[in-house]
Amino acid sequence: MSKAVLVGLVAEKHGLTKAEASEIVNTVLSGIQSALVSQGSISLVGFGVFSVVDRAARNGRNPNTGEPVTVAARKAVRFTPGEPLKRAVNAQ
Repeated sequence: MSKAVLVGLVAEKHGLTKAEASEIVNTVLSGIQSALVSQGSISLVGFGVFSVVDRAARNGRNPNTGEPVTVAARKAVRFTPGEPLKRAVNAQ
């Protein structure tokens, strides 16, 4: 599902214009992003947990030349689904 489809779904479900629904979706996504930056995690009960994890530096390989390269350490976002989400996905 793309962001545009999600906006359309929110607009249809709640009788909003697409512009209003887009503002709401953007606000939610912005809130998740700022919580990850400032607190390192956000828990949405029944859905899952987004958290920031540290990835260590590692050795990699350039796929074009085969020459070894060092991949720098970085932060990444991890998502752990909640039990209700797991059950819903596995029910299909």
